[in-house]
Amino acid sequence: MTFSRKLLVLFLGGSLLAGCESNSMWPSLSGEAPRTAPNSTKIKIAAPSVPAPVGSVGRSYQPPQLSAPSAKSGQTVGGVGTETQISLGGKKTGTFVGKKIFSMGGDLSKLKGAINRLNGRMSKLRGENESATQRYHGIVAAMSAKLQAGTTPGNPVLVKQWNEAQQQLEKIEGNISKMNGLSNDSGSEATVAGYLLDSVRATYTLSGAVDEDHVQLRRLEDEVNRTVVFIDRLLNELSNDINRQTGYLGNERRNLTTMSIAIKNGERYGASLVNRAFAQTEIKTRAAVRSGKRRANSRPLVVIRFDRPNVAYQQALYNAVSRAVERKPEAAFDLVAVSPKAGTPSARILNTTAAKRNAEGVLRTLTDMGLPASRVNLTATNSTTARSNEVRVYVR
Repeated sequence: MTFSRKLLVLFLGGSLLAGCESNSMWPSLSGEAPRTAPNSTKIKIAAPSVPAPVGSVGRSYQPPQLSAPSAKSGQTVGGVGTETQISLGGKKTGTFVGKKIFSMGGDLSKLKGAINRLNGRMSKLRGENESATQRYHGIVAAMSAKLQAGTTPGNPVLVKQWNEAQQQLEKIEGNISKMNGLSNDSGSEATVAGYLLDSVRATYTLSGAVDEDHVQLRRLEDEVNRTVVFIDRLLNELSNDINRQTGYLGNERRNLTTMSIAIKNGERYGASLVNRAFAQTEIKTRAAVRSGKRRANSRPLVVIRFDRPNVAYQQALYNAVSRAVERKPEAAFDLVAVSPKAGTPSARILNTTAAKRNAEGVLRTLTDMGLPASRVNLTATNSTTARSNEVRVYVR
């Protein structure tokens, strides 16, 4: 009986040992890694360590990088649509200098957001100016084509087009005022950028900083320097745009004035020259015409040679007299009919008569352009150097 119980114990013990070999939950005594049965659940017991922040289980903990608050998406820096985010890299040091660097990074992020908005405003104004300019030149081209072909004086269609062209110039003038305001705002941001750069450089002198603080400080200084360069470029482009648009506006206003006289006459001559002069100078001008004398050696402003039929001198005459009135609003003019001195007496008489007739035509042209006849003195002479009949215009 005792022998039978021993056999039963040995049999049961052998069965348990066999079951232990097939169960992966039991520790192995051989020092090898336990075999995992298919579809079995792994249980990993981590060694005791310093508690990591929430969300760091299963990976090593890395301190967050120092980054300033990002601006909203859709803003542009240098014309590229990106999200503004300033990342200086490195680790938080916890020092006073490190906290100051983080604060200045936030200020730089706000500054870049403001620059993005300024850049967007400038792009919008440029687009509006381009559209207004295209519409303006389309209208002017239509009026010029009609006037070149000839039309009725005071054509209401041309008057309507002229008013539309004037409206486009008023839009450009309004945008120039907006550009001036944008330039002032950009100047304010440039002041902020300069102050921020001075603050960054002054932070180098603070005590209690570690090496990592100065690494991040140098990166921040680079970002601020790039921002300062961008603001300077923005200010330069605004200044160029304002100067260019102002000059363009002045020229086109004069061209529209020229166009208004052409519409009034039904053909293209030019602007009324009387509009260039000051009204209070009329009395002085009339007195100068009566009593003033031109110097004998003075050079003529314009020489019109009538050496062929139908000489087209009107536009060149208008340009020259217009510039003279701009420089000297009270200017008076001498029209001298010059005929050749060579030839037979009868030929000289015929040439003198033809030269006077040409001078009278030039005088009518000037009065049609708006120059008062009281500011023009008409004379005649002959010359040994003249090859054909001429009309010389002198300024007094």
